[in-house]
Amino acid sequence: MSLDFLHWAVLAGLGLAVLAGPLGSLMVWQRLAYFGDTLAHGALLGAAAGLWWQLGSGTAILLTGLVLAALLLALERSRLLPADTLLGILSHSALALGLVALALTPGARVNMEALLFGDLLTITPAEVAGIWALAALGLAALGRYWNALVALTVQEDLARVEGIRVDALRAGHRLLLAAVVAVGIKAVGALLITALLLVPAAAARRLARSPEQMAIAASILAALAVGAGLGASWWLDTPVGPSVVMAATLLFVATLAHRPA
Repeated sequence: MSLDFLHWAVLAGLGLAVLAGPLGSLMVWQRLAYFGDTLAHGALLGAAAGLWWQLGSGTAILLTGLVLAALLLALERSRLLPADTLLGILSHSALALGLVALALTPGARVNMEALLFGDLLTITPAEVAGIWALAALGLAALGRYWNALVALTVQEDLARVEGIRVDALRAGHRLLLAAVVAVGIKAVGALLITALLLVPAAAARRLARSPEQMAIAASILAALAVGAGLGASWWLDTPVGPSVVMAATLLFVATLAHRPA
């Protein structure tokens, strides 16, 4: 029996893990868990938009995520409401609107289980290439602006004084995060993608002594979680996405025994 589909799943998971490490670390530092959830909830709206506009679901989810990220940035800058309140409103509004749009779409057929919990074993070579292309571009951008992103995380006012273009940097970071969330939904699903970004980063935080060490450790732990999750799914016949996240959670629990220096 050919196991090519498993090879593609491993490659896709590793590509996502490489980028999840530094992005997840920034999410932990900047407390952006709810931001990730908002983007993930928009996946249902993206799936509905794909049916309405006759686009591929992956493309529609990506475009919807980018639009949501841009909208969140605009609302944050307007300071109409506290950031957590805005995220709560958009998160649940996008989820509700997506469900309503799907219900109103004639003949709509959406694999809700795959959308919510991922379907990594059905990933195609073209999708793997897209994930690695995004990983390469994302890592290049993060490497170029890493020090500025860390400075922005530590003290925004000081970053402005140092001449860092804070608004442009924040916009680029949020849009990259939206792209990773949209692509990662294929791997672990809309309900769990934020966990794949946050849990390895939270575990790495207990092992690292610098931001760079944490980002690298988070990528390694995410890759281990992908491998362990795929193995568990293969041998125990469990869903891939939840298995990957459970593996990441077990790695986090294992790090609790380590006392940070």
